[in-house]
Amino acid sequence: MPLAPIAVTAALACLLVCGTAHAARVDKVAVLGLDEAMTDNVRSAVTLVAASGKEISARRLAYLVRAAEDETREALEPFGYYSPIITVDYERNNGSAGTVTITVVAGDPVRVRREHVAIDGAGARDRYLSEDLARFKPEIGDVFDHQLYEASKIRISRRLSQRGYFDADFASRRVEVTRADNAADIDLVWNSGRRYDMGTIDFQQTPNTILRQSVLDKLVYWDTGSYYHQGKLDRLRDSLTALDYFSSVMINPLPDQAVDGQVPIDVVLTPAKRSIYTAGLSYGTDSGAGVRLGLERRYVNDRGHKALAQLDYAQRRKTLTAQYRIPAFAWVDGWYTVSAQAADEQTDYMDSRRIELVASRSGKINRHLNVVASLHALRERWSYAADDDGDPLTEPAFRYATFTYPSLRAEYIDADDRVFPRNGRAGTLMLRGGVEGAGSDADFGQIRATASWYRGIGERGRIIARGELGHTFTEELVAMPPSLRFFAGGDRSIRGYAWREVGPRVEGSDGKLYALGAKNVATGGIEYEHYFTPSWGAAAFVDTGSAFDSTPDWRTGVGAGVRWRSPVGPLRLDIAHGLDSPDSSFQIYLSVGADL
Repeated sequence: MPLAPIAVTAALACLLVCGTAHAARVDKVAVLGLDEAMTDNVRSAVTLVAASGKEISARRLAYLVRAAEDETREALEPFGYYSPIITVDYERNNGSAGTVTITVVAGDPVRVRREHVAIDGAGARDRYLSEDLARFKPEIGDVFDHQLYEASKIRISRRLSQRGYFDADFASRRVEVTRADNAADIDLVWNSGRRYDMGTIDFQQTPNTILRQSVLDKLVYWDTGSYYHQGKLDRLRDSLTALDYFSSVMINPLPDQAVDGQVPIDVVLTPAKRSIYTAGLSYGTDSGAGVRLGLERRYVNDRGHKALAQLDYAQRRKTLTAQYRIPAFAWVDGWYTVSAQAADEQTDYMDSRRIELVASRSGKINRHLNVVASLHALRERWSYAADDDGDPLTEPAFRYATFTYPSLRAEYIDADDRVFPRNGRAGTLMLRGGVEGAGSDADFGQIRATASWYRGIGERGRIIARGELGHTFTEELVAMPPSLRFFAGGDRSIRGYAWREVGPRVEGSDGKLYALGAKNVATGGIEYEHYFTPSWGAAAFVDTGSAFDSTPDWRTGVGAGVRWRSPVGPLRLDIAHGLDSPDSSFQIYLSVGADL
């Protein structure tokens, strides 16, 4: 070990001459000559740093100053620096207080000179393990970084376990560092042993059984005796969680109980609460104040069927929904769903009532993409306030429409957090159409796409971009009910304009303009949010777009708002102004809920 510099020796002698009865204190420990990561590691390793500001004996201080050199040297080895020049200076400031300065010249780092990293046994022929070996860091010529070395070693050991090599162990695990040559020689070899297969799977529902075994068996898509892979169990866990029958899912492979190379799987399931009751208040700028009541049965019977009833009763919009779902496992995981909805919407410009029946099959293609194919039967009655002659004795001029049509909807979400994404993207694509004489009053085809993009800016900001495009192929728009037309304006469309204000409108007998709905829609917006605390922030935004039949009449709105990150998603309070002849100078919007 190198001798301590003369300055340190003198300082230590001075401390010891003062005697052990006198207290001493170090107010500051400075580390010079290193980058941030190495400095932090040195400060966490040097005992003297933890003793700073404390009264200690002169003898104890002398020992800590002397030990600082060895501690610093050891703290630099993980970064590949084994021969640094270290100077420790102790300077008495006043009385018993002093400052210790650790100055480091890192010198040349140790680099990998030779490297032998391999897997013996059955794993030597495994393509994925070979790819991990090829990515092993550090490589020959690289600085011997301990963290990179350990991370690479752990990754390969974990991959061996994930792919069923449960007997894998190290045949050789040695790193030799030659300080004189600043060189490291790596010798790292695993003996993989045999690869195990998937054994029998045992589902245990405790404390009570809610599903028959045949329902759970359908979730197991592999055959007993096929090769073992942790990804199969991860997919099973995702499927069980998505079904929402269980509050706890525990999947345990038991390699120590393997028979003939087959690993049994133990799955312990704890049933969730069967019934979910919901009640709450709501408010929307388009629907007004309201109340929401709901009842969901997570499992109606031991076949895993589900049922839902929900009432949304607001000032200007009322809906009653009943839904029944049956789990589907053929091809892809999903649901067979039958639902019925009755809606009554009465606004300043329209009186609309409809009943819709929907039969659908959903399927989860992968963890990002979900597809729903459905068949709709719609009966709708509506009248426009513009057609009202103002005579209370005259019945409104109601229009009626019946449409039966198929629909295909794809939903894509890839985000770090669905409630409050900082980095993510999402989109939907919907196709639907009907044929006159085949359950529909008119021929039509429709396509609608939406997209949203989120990107974090710094630690507390994010940019949000949204867009929507829609087009209707029909020559009989007048026959299509409002629920099959496009509208624009409002808090999820073009802020600065009232709900459905943008688009074709007609003047009523009272002189007001009333929306009719359009064949096309195109909207977009960009928003910047900045949070001043973890929960509270502000936003500024610009929205633009139009709903139109042939030629768009573009409208743009600008505004600002307040954001609060509630447990159920951001609460947004916005005020916006339309730049292109809005009905009102300002619009205020209030909404709450998950972003995706």
